[in-house]
Amino acid sequence: MTPRYAIYYAPAPESPLWAFGSAVLGYDAATGARRPPMAPEGFTQEEWTAITAQPRRYGFHATLKAPFRLANGATEDDLVSAGRVFARGRKRFPLPQLTISTIEGFVALTPVERSRELEALGAGCVEAFEPLRAPLTDEEFARRLKAPLDDRQRAALERWGYPHVFEDFRFHMTLTGPLAPDQARMAAEGLAPLYAERAAPIATTVDAVTLYVEERAADGFRIVDRFVFGG
Repeated sequence: MTPRYAIYYAPAPESPLWAFGSAVLGYDAATGARRPPMAPEGFTQEEWTAITAQPRRYGFHATLKAPFRLANGATEDDLVSAGRVFARGRKRFPLPQLTISTIEGFVALTPVERSRELEALGAGCVEAFEPLRAPLTDEEFARRLKAPLDDRQRAALERWGYPHVFEDFRFHMTLTGPLAPDQARMAAEGLAPLYAERAAPIATTVDAVTLYVEERAADGFRIVDRFVFGG
């Protein structure tokens, strides 16, 4: 398998937010450690392991530059160099208050209010790392088209390899796979007190973007490097 890379927002590995998200998924993408995921009230361990299987593959994160293969001639070292250049001129800022919510059938952490700083960071990552991205294969393109897309999103898919960019970017940190409405509501209600107890009271700073890699689908994504902002 050709490796896939992604630029994500991930809180510092020592932060309560990282510990919470990794515990819910049962996977720490910084260390590679796997353990039974933290099931909320109302779910058995077996049920929650299945519910979190899809996001577990990607590790706890918010997407800034969606997974991509490297362009011909580009290397991981080129990507690391680009990440360091990108971070050098960026300034850290507070992560907005997050809440447990449901988005199109899955549960995620989302900002309570719109954040122009997060939107600017997402747009910056889409553009800055684009020269290192290989075009989508026909199979990848067809898979993306299975989701309903409007004309703008389809144009973004063709241009940037991902439909949810710029005006359609929505910061979220996924905690489950797709669920039926009643199950999604129960999952959100069960996760909310766990989040409030373990991570919500602790302020988090957006001080870096993180490079992930998936070398084999069976292994999932892991952290390669964290590009700390220099501004």
